[in-house]
Amino acid sequence: MELFGIALSMLAMFSGFGLLIGLLFGFFGMGGSFLVTPALLVMGYETDVAVASGLAFVFGTSVIATLKHRDLGQVDYKLGVLMIAGTTAGIEVGKMGLHWLQDIGLANTVVSVSYVFLLGAIGLFITYNAVKGGDDDDGGVSHDAADDGELDADDIPDIAKKIQSYRVPPMMKLRGGVRVSLWMILAVAFLTGLLSGFLGVGGGFIRMPALFYLIGVPVPVAVGTDLFEIVFSGGIGSFLYAIDGAVDLAIVAPLLAGSALGARMGAAATSLVEESEIKVYFGVMLLLGAIAVAVREIGGVIEMPVLDVVSLAIIVGAAMLVSGAVVVSSIRELRAQGPRPTGQTAD
Repeated sequence: MELFGIALSMLAMFSGFGLLIGLLFGFFGMGGSFLVTPALLVMGYETDVAVASGLAFVFGTSVIATLKHRDLGQVDYKLGVLMIAGTTAGIEVGKMGLHWLQDIGLANTVVSVSYVFLLGAIGLFITYNAVKGGDDDDGGVSHDAADDGELDADDIPDIAKKIQSYRVPPMMKLRGGVRVSLWMILAVAFLTGLLSGFLGVGGGFIRMPALFYLIGVPVPVAVGTDLFEIVFSGGIGSFLYAIDGAVDLAIVAPLLAGSALGARMGAAATSLVEESEIKVYFGVMLLLGAIAVAVREIGGVIEMPVLDVVSLAIIVGAAMLVSGAVVVSSIRELRAQGPRPTGQTAD
């Protein structure tokens, strides 16, 4: 049977895939295109259709997830606008560097090695710090810090403390009582944009940890603000591709149908799961992503296309593993909290 020209089995598969990615998207603030695009390519879709449909999906899911984070008070719009300005400039400079490498024939090699190294390095750093601090909760900003109350100095990473110590006017007050120089925010944004433009990726896996470890905002706010940025980047990208007719709505619609629920579940989970767990899950996702990219690149070097499928299987398997862990952790926390007193509502 078919509906809108696509088999019901495919509709069900895309909806389930959207649910999975939406959950991760809402929980981590990472763009889902790192899963959607390679999956569509392996399924035989043209490159422009895979990229365009992935971007359109990211835009729709980021809107859904951002609205949920806004309801939870986890979006800092002022910080988001400043990050958009800085990353836009950084992306342009990064693209120039990429074009220069293309001209001398080194782009593929340098970008692939850099991507694997960056994913692995960030993943190891976040996982190590989260596990090391798991016993005493050092360096883990509590979820209650998402309001305008002052954070305890012990809750802010050492790198962020150093950056906040540069009192170069004008100073900006962010959610959680964080005070940072405008120029420091723009510098961090520029550097993350530079990496994003150079590597040709959305940059969610760079921005989210940068907002926490470099600027010092709470992890849930870092996730919500990163999603707010993705609304703009994903929206512009999908609009430009849509003009060329590359967006396949038969793919995007069922993906968004599934992700509408998943994104809200993932966003809600950030207010339930311990921040040390969020960082561990995020680090594991990046480490497995680095392995998947490395396997794909090795397959290209030794001309073994089957490794592309292995790479995709690693990514999808990692997504299923981590999303399952998020759901289990959320259910465990809800059970630990017990029933709410009569008349008390959820945040």
